[in-house]
This record gives sequence, C-alpha cells and structure tokens, in this order.
Amino acid sequence: MTHKDIQEELKKVQSLLKQEKEEELKQYKAKLNESSFVAQRKQGLCWYPIRLERTGFDSGERLIVRISRSKEHKDSHQFQSGKPIRLFSNTAGVNEEDFVNGVVNQVKESEMFITLYCDDLPDWIYSGYLGVQVLFDEVSYREMEQAMAFLIETDDKRVNEFKNILLGSTEARFATETFHVNVSTLNKKQNDALNLVNRAYDVAIIHGPPGTGKTTTLVEAILQVLNKEEQVLVCAPSNTAADLLVEKLDGKQVEVLRIGNPARVTEELLSKTLDARIVHHPYYKELKALRKKADEYKNLARKYKRNFGQTEREQRRLLFEEAGKLKAEAEQLEFFISNDIVSKAQVIAATLVGANNYALKGKKFHTVFIDEAAQATEPASWIPIIKAERIIFAGDHCQLPPTIKSIDAAQSGLSVTLFEKAIKRNKADIMLIEQYRMNRQIMSFSSLIFYNDQLIANNEVANARIFPEDLPVEFVDTAGTGYFEQLDEETFSTYNREEANLLTRHFTDYINQLEAMHILKEVKNIGIISPYKAQVSLLQEAFQTGYMQEHISGILSINTVDSFQGQEREIIYISLVRSNEKGEIGFLSDIRRMNVAMTRARRKLVIIGDSSTICSHPFYNKLIDYVNEIGAYRSAFDFMQG
Repeated sequence: MTHKDIQEELKKVQSLLKQEKEEELKQYKAKLNESSFVAQRKQGLCWYPIRLERTGFDSGERLIVRISRSKEHKDSHQFQSGKPIRLFSNTAGVNEEDFVNGVVNQVKESEMFITLYCDDLPDWIYSGYLGVQVLFDEVSYREMEQAMAFLIETDDKRVNEFKNILLGSTEARFATETFHVNVSTLNKKQNDALNLVNRAYDVAIIHGPPGTGKTTTLVEAILQVLNKEEQVLVCAPSNTAADLLVEKLDGKQVEVLRIGNPARVTEELLSKTLDARIVHHPYYKELKALRKKADEYKNLARKYKRNFGQTEREQRRLLFEEAGKLKAEAEQLEFFISNDIVSKAQVIAATLVGANNYALKGKKFHTVFIDEAAQATEPASWIPIIKAERIIFAGDHCQLPPTIKSIDAAQSGLSVTLFEKAIKRNKADIMLIEQYRMNRQIMSFSSLIFYNDQLIANNEVANARIFPEDLPVEFVDTAGTGYFEQLDEETFSTYNREEANLLTRHFTDYINQLEAMHILKEVKNIGIISPYKAQVSLLQEAFQTGYMQEHISGILSINTVDSFQGQEREIIYISLVRSNEKGEIGFLSDIRRMNVAMTRARRKLVIIGDSSTICSHPFYNKLIDYVNEIGAYRSAFDFMQG
C-alpha cells in the first residue's frame, strides 16, 4: 500500500469512529428518554432502587461505595468496570443538583463498587430512593479521535514507520541472530514466542488460542524485556484484562504502577494505583497543606460582597490571587510527585485509552505490550502505539471481536481490529498450539474450524472427564419438537422457553447423577451460556430458588458469551435458542462468539439447539457432523422419553 492508501484507510477509520460515536450517543439518548426509572432499568441503563451497603476510602483516599440492587431485578445492564456513572437521589422535591458522578470499579450480579468524584458523601445519600445510571463515555471517544487525528497529520518518523508496517507493505524487521531463551516452565511454542519478541525490532504477535497459556507467555515476555529495559508500558482494552496482568506481574515481584481505575476491588490492587502512591509519597503532606491553604484563601475571598468599598475589593482580589498561586504551586508539586512515581515503576499498566492519562502525557516507551488486542478497536489500539518504539501484540482474532454499536460502521470495517490487520499483513506472529484447559473432544472442533487443526491437548487434560464413563461433549437436538423461539417485546431479545426447560431438566438429571456418585463436591464451577440476554434472564429465574439452587449455590454462573470471555468452567451448558421455520440464526452467525462459548468448558460441554434451524449455516452443519462422528449426538425426543 502507498502512503496515500494508508492515509485513506486511516481517514475511513476516523469517519467510522465518528459514525459509531453518533450511533452510541443516539441509542443512549433514546433509552434515557424513557419516562420511568423502571423502563430505564429494563433498557440496562439504570439500577433503581438501590441500597447503600458500605462506604469508605481506599488507599488513594478516593471515596468508594458499595451498592446493591434487589435480587428480583435481574435485568441485563450496561454497567462495566471503567464506565462513567451518576449516583442520584429520587426524593420528592430535591434539586436537580442532587447527584454525584463517579466510575464503576467492579460490578457483580446484584452489587457494584463505585468510586465517587467527591471528597465527602453528600447529605442526601441517606434520604429517599437512590439509583445509579450509566453515563455516555465522552472521554474515551475524545482520546480515540485525538489519536486518529494525530496519526493522519503527524510527521513523527517512528509513528509513520508503524503505519507502513501495520497497514502498508513494509515488512516487520527481526534480528538475524538466534536467541536461545528457554524457560523450563514453558513449552516449545511458548519459548519460540519469547525468542520472537526478543528478536523483534518493530512488532511481534503472540497468537493465543483458548487455553494455550497466552497470558503466562506474555508475562514471561515482559520479564525477559525487563532484563534489558528499565520500563515498559502494558495495556489491554478493558480494566479487567489490565488488572489481571497487574496481578500476574505483581506475583513475579515486578514493580507495577496501575494507571487509571482498577476493576478488581482489592487492597493489593488499589495499592498499585497512582492515587495510592501519591498519598504515600514523602511530599504528600506538603501537597495536602498547599491545597488546604488555597481553599482557605478562596473561602475568605468569597466572604466579601460586591457592595464593599475599594479596600475590601482590593483585599478580595489579593486573596483570590494568593489562592491561585497556591493552587498552581500544588499542581506543580503534584506533577513532580506523579513524575517521580512513574519514573520508578518497571511496568506501567493501563487500559488503551488510559495510556493517554495525564501522568503519561508526552512519555515514550521503547516497548509497549498490548494484551487482548483482538478485542480492541483500531482507534483505541493506536493510543499506546503512538508512544512506542516497538509493539508486542497478544490476542486471538478467532475469539470475541470488539463490541460495535453501529451495524453500518461494523460492516464497513470498524469491527476489523489492528491486530487482525497486523497478523494478515506481516510475518510477525507465532501461534501457541498446546492447550491446558479442555478435554480433546471439546477442543477438536474449535481446532479444526479456527486453528487449521493444529491444537494439541496437553496430556493432563486430553482425556479429563467428570467421571470415566461420561461423555465430554453432548449435542441435544430439539429439531421437530416445536420448541420455537419467541421475541421479548420490551428488550427485542430472543428466548425459547421450552429449550430452557429442557436444559433445566438435563442439568438437574446430570447434577443428581453426580450427587448419587458422590462426586458433585469435586466440581468447582459450572457455567450456563446463551448468546441471548432474554434467554439468560429465563435461565437465571429457573435456577434462582428451590432444590437445585441448594445443590449448586456458589458454583453456578449464568450469563451471555461476552461475560465468559477469558474464563473457564468444569462444566458448560449452551442454549442456542434459535428455532424457526425460516432458518434464521441472527446472532449465532458470529461463529467467533460460538468459539468462545464452546471453549470455556474443561471436562463437559452440553449444547442444546435446533439442528433444522442452525444448519442453514455451514459452521453448524460441520458441528452436527462432528458430534455424530464422536458419538455425542442426542435427540431431545430420546431425552424426554428417557
């Protein structure tokens, strides 16, 4: 590709980003315009009413609150770690100003941890009904827009070289000498990946299919680089993924600084944040005193009224002037403290957008690592790349892509990540092939379809089953049963009540079997997955109370595919939902999503669906052939009769 072609490609991505922002804002406003909090709750924008469970300050002196919602309110929602929010009171007669903004730290099924942007709890927090609302994330878009504008206009030599390597026809360069890194705890391909990273001048790509130890390899690669470089930047698209790397590196005694908002609310993680480090810096007391003094001068100045005489007006001006000087002095000291802390860290960890945090403005790094790069939009990926001399990507473009709200923008190319472009246009990648998670039969279909049949099951897991005679894979076919899908008129999500009932029955029988064999206690965790939120809600309802809840309390998770990304369970059930006479499969046509769902299972995978509907797609045709081949096919009729 020529320079002109690259510029045109970047301008197209810039335009698609604008389109995506407009669509997300439009969807947000449309949902927000719903008249009641109940309606907003159903749209996923609001938890209301909520209970204030606990308040306190973290090690960075930030105000943290834990809130919970009623267990009856199981509506799916858009709250995620790092999302901006508004905590509000709905007491009759309160002022519109009775709210405080903040950010989500961590969200579970019925509780949420929030950092509030205020020094003290507002008075109204203990009166009336409280709620929390998702806000539109303007900041992330602004950072991505600035990155794209910079890329298009820049004359920075290294950034332009990256444009040619990642988007053009310039080949990534590697040192010709052979490196002989051989970490005994890693397998051959993982060590090959380390050697690739060591040889790379521009870019190296670690392609990690499910269960192949991508994170383990990446952490070891970071340790190798730190033997030669004093500091690296490590990024990921989400707070959760960034936190995971912080935990792993901290476990290796690496000095890590977490920039931005941690999703996992533990004191160990919070102590790694810039805010916490500032509070414990030797000059923090001086900084606090300067801020306090500036506030005192400002408050004194505000006491003067306009009708005071010339002397009072002059005094007021001088007080404001002094407050301004003290504030500027405090900002300078804070800048010095931040720089001091940043300079001493071996690893700086952040989200992609967080890589442009004020503490890192203008800072360059020799090596930048981007984990889960196949889940990041291209504009977000460029933010840390602009700061780099070389890039190490890790990810898997055969798993979940980034979430794009605008269908047009996605179809026009915004769903294609920079990771995908780089892996297709360069010979700079290595694929890890030995997986340590799944039984061979669970792995094999995914390996065949997505990874050129190259994956190998490690001996420890190859034949792992819940019990010796168990089938590792089952496909229960509902074809011909008349278990047709329905559409939820409020959420426009698809569900299938009869299929949910069948799954519940199969699950109950299986759990009872394990209990009768006295091995249920050996099962640490179980997941039930559906691509459709309405089906997830149905299944959550079915398992909420009663006999089965007592048996599996604490070990069962029921959620969408996206929520299980990066996780694994001993047993996985998947409800495909779609069953209609037209052969329409909608969401299921995103086969990467199915790849994620199926590869969460370690020892047992049960898929329930209608073959006559899903086989309109070649992927599912091959799946049915595969389950027949390994003796995993079962008819729902046989099951119901049994």
